[in-house]
Amino acid sequence: MTTSSTSSTSSSLSSLLSSLTGSSSGTSSSSSSSSSSSSTSSSGTGQSILSAAGIGSGLDVSSIVSALVAARQAAPQQSITNQTTALNNQLNGLTQLNTALSSLQSALSALTTTSTYQSYNATLASTSGGSSIGTATTMSSAQPGTYTVAVSQLATAQSRTSSAVTTGTAVGAGNLTIAVGSSTMTIAVSATNTLSDIAAAINSSSSNPGVNATIVNGVNGQQLILTSQKTGTANAFTVSADSTSSSGLQSLATQLNTAGSNEAQNAELTLNGIAITSASNSVSGALDGVTLNLTSTGTNQLTVSQDTSAASSAIQAFVTAYNSYVSTASSLTSYDSTTNTAGLLLGNSTMTQVQNQINQVLSGSVKGNSIGTLANLGITRQADGTLSIDTDTLNSALSTNPSAVQNLFSSTTGYATTLNNALNVFTTSGSGIIPSQITSINSQLTQLQTEQTALTARMAVYQQQLQTQYTNLDTLMSSLNSTSSYLTTALAQLNDSSSSKS
Repeated sequence: MTTSSTSSTSSSLSSLLSSLTGSSSGTSSSSSSSSSSSSTSSSGTGQSILSAAGIGSGLDVSSIVSALVAARQAAPQQSITNQTTALNNQLNGLTQLNTALSSLQSALSALTTTSTYQSYNATLASTSGGSSIGTATTMSSAQPGTYTVAVSQLATAQSRTSSAVTTGTAVGAGNLTIAVGSSTMTIAVSATNTLSDIAAAINSSSSNPGVNATIVNGVNGQQLILTSQKTGTANAFTVSADSTSSSGLQSLATQLNTAGSNEAQNAELTLNGIAITSASNSVSGALDGVTLNLTSTGTNQLTVSQDTSAASSAIQAFVTAYNSYVSTASSLTSYDSTTNTAGLLLGNSTMTQVQNQINQVLSGSVKGNSIGTLANLGITRQADGTLSIDTDTLNSALSTNPSAVQNLFSSTTGYATTLNNALNVFTTSGSGIIPSQITSINSQLTQLQTEQTALTARMAVYQQQLQTQYTNLDTLMSSLNSTSSYLTTALAQLNDSSSSKS
């Protein structure tokens, strides 16, 4: 009777364990446990059930959650990543193109500037082996020619010196007036003011008409020197003291108002025998477009000739900028069949439009121009699309017909004008095709960043939900596992008790 009761109890416990763990173990052990009459068999069945894999706290919750989050995030993340990469590639390509075109337009700007073609050199050289009388500079209004310039007198600034007084001696009170032309300055001198005080007052006065005051400390004491700030007789000064001034101040005014050896004078010269005077040694206006900077007297020959180097440099700069554009365009539209790598703007409609516009302008001619085409100027297109210059042909055209070269580029139908106008459609800030597209792309990238932020936030919430669910599941399974362990121990003890009684 005892053995039968023990077997029945063992069978019931086995059934309970089976119902607690059977769904996770994947085994069907309930019926075999209940039909077994052997206590050893019952014990073995319980151990098999409780050792099934995946039960309790052994779950890797972190890996499970990460995998589920990654699976849900994969599709939208891939879409955002692909769009962002494509837009960044397009943005990079358009930026490179815009930079190349802007550089080309900078070169075109020089070719449409009048001074590029109307540049002149002016030189002064002695005709008798003497020294140069100075230098000459030109403006675009100059004209080629040769002239004889004879300088008999240079312009000088007026300078006068007072008598010496003991350092620190007061001059005397009163009002000292200094005038240059119609401009005057009156200095109020106190009874204690020295020459140094008067000099400082002159130099700091807001109404100074154009004189500088300097103190020289010589062996006989201090002396005040007044000097006109500009050369020429029109810039000479006068000095006076009013009737209320002290005798000392009136004496100082008389000394500074008395002509000496350093009086103001104008520059005097002749140009091809025509007399010219100038208050300054920088003589402009005497010869249209030419300024003479005189440094000494004498006779020189002035030669004014056209300088073609500016135009030549501008044309060379255009070719260099164009070739840089060609290199950029070639890279942007390339395709490497070996690596299956395409240029950033391969097949891009804007890139195609730019190339067509430039080719159309440069392959045409300028009607009514004696040179007509770039090729006739020595600029030809090579097999790789770049331009090259025949410097001999270019220099010959610049020397013999500079106005035609200017017209070829800068007239309303010239190459530089026409090409620049065509490129403005693409590059003008704000309204140009390329800047507008760049703005649009940046807007799309900003929207994608917003979508990325939202996706990241959603995935964080989803991850937290999964973490909570699987943590709760793991806690439950751990609890069940503890219960299973307890029951296993109880079953083992019951089996041992049954065996000992039998």
